[in-house]
Amino acid sequence: MEPILKACQRCRKSVHPDVSGRAGKSIFLHLLARVYTNLGVSDGFVSSYFDNIQGAGSWKKPYNTISLLLPFKRFLKYAGLQISHLLGAALISLGSLFNRQQPALLGIDISSSSVKLVELSRDKAGNLVLDRCAIEPLAHGWITDGNVEKFDEVAEAVRRLVKKSGTRTRNVAMALPASAVITKKIILPGGMSDAELEIQVESEANQYIPFSLDEVSLDFCVLGPSATSNGDVEVLIAASRKEKVQDRQDLAEAAGLKPIVVDVESYASRLATSRLIEHLPNKGLDTLVALFEVGALTTSMQVLRNDEVLYERDQAFGGAQLTQLIVRQYGFSPEEAENKKRSGDLPDDYGSAVLKPFVDSLTQEIGRALQFFFTSTPHNKVDYVMLAGGSSALSGLTDSVTLQTSFTCLLADPFESMEIGEKVRESKMRREASSYLTSCGLALRRFMQ
Repeated sequence: MEPILKACQRCRKSVHPDVSGRAGKSIFLHLLARVYTNLGVSDGFVSSYFDNIQGAGSWKKPYNTISLLLPFKRFLKYAGLQISHLLGAALISLGSLFNRQQPALLGIDISSSSVKLVELSRDKAGNLVLDRCAIEPLAHGWITDGNVEKFDEVAEAVRRLVKKSGTRTRNVAMALPASAVITKKIILPGGMSDAELEIQVESEANQYIPFSLDEVSLDFCVLGPSATSNGDVEVLIAASRKEKVQDRQDLAEAAGLKPIVVDVESYASRLATSRLIEHLPNKGLDTLVALFEVGALTTSMQVLRNDEVLYERDQAFGGAQLTQLIVRQYGFSPEEAENKKRSGDLPDDYGSAVLKPFVDSLTQEIGRALQFFFTSTPHNKVDYVMLAGGSSALSGLTDSVTLQTSFTCLLADPFESMEIGEKVRESKMRREASSYLTSCGLALRRFMQ
């Protein structure tokens, strides 16, 4: 059976919002015929339902996509069909149409050193709940600069990750590195329909994308009214080469998942960070936050204020340097050093001989990045420094940064103020929490669809 949600979505896209009257009824019933046939209901019964229950007169006004779904829901009840009687994909899809809780969604972040998974929900009071989280390491060289070099190995790692988490959810949000995505804010006239916006965006995109539009995946969203041009709107466009998006889609499908969202890593991490900023004094209003994500090979910096990015910078410094120091100091293989770094199974002098020099070096890199920000903008201070990523939780790092920069340094815990589900090993999660910033941001997309 064809998933009913897909058929309904096609109907919604096919019926123009201005279609009305008997013609609107005729087109709508025709487009839904395949769905009803799958349910074993005749077209005559459907037509009779709309005539008798809603009345022919009610079709004289325009029907938008939302109002077209409501008759379908009432029709199921009239026909005596219970959602629980439907099988397979149809059951899941119909549930997603009528439930207030958004369909479950995994956030999976693929970095150069590991794959991270987060699944969130809301309790009856509306509070966020961490249902599941898991990390699966990747070998060096499997992912390089965001590109999948060892497809089969990474796909298998994603499969292990999903199995380890224990989730049954298959919808997934994934992300591309910022270097693989071209983003641009543009100003367009207000009052345009979605179709008109699409045409205008494609026309404008040609100016900013150095590839043929046939070679890219293009998307856009309206951010809101323009602050500088009365009556216009600010629109964010994003484009990536199709093969980059296809890589993520293929990985998800090879692991038995269904890709729903392809985001940008920096956007996902900002979404998760925005929750943390709201918990700062005065709800973080006008607060200047420098976010550092310390990855294996790169440390990414974003300076944020009121959900706006003031400055971005990447530095070629990360946790891989610590692994190299362990190799040189103790003679381990790179694989042994990485495993021992994760487990903490290291010699007694590790703290003084290896860890402290690395923390000092990382602190200097963070201080240098802040100085670049100060010299290239009108700003000369930040209110907070936030650290995230695999190496951000190293012992003594936050204190070292505070001492070196004189700015309060905090460890970014994306699960702050969330309820913790019974399936989560809380002690392990707390140790690794700052590693989940991007995957948590991806999981939060469940509540924004």
